[in-house]
Amino acid sequence: MSNKLFVGGLAWATTDETLRKAFSVHGEVSEARVVQDRDTGRSRGFGFVTFESAEHASAAVKAMNNAVLDGRNIRVDFATERERNGR
Repeated sequence: MSNKLFVGGLAWATTDETLRKAFSVHGEVSEARVVQDRDTGRSRGFGFVTFESAEHASAAVKAMNNAVLDGRNIRVDFATERERNGR
């Protein structure tokens, strides 16, 4: 089981810090990152949260999937590593 979670449906106003704060109630967060558009610097509406333990990550998925964060219903699931295509 992975410690890294995918978080989708984020509000434009959500920052790395608000993401970390929302998820840290479920355990020790080692990284929380909102993915931003390379050109505009705006949020792309999703991010990733990495927990220190898989147990805390699992608890966060159960508690936070379909929860409301910054006025938006978010989707939370375990992140899957995608293969790089050499670009």
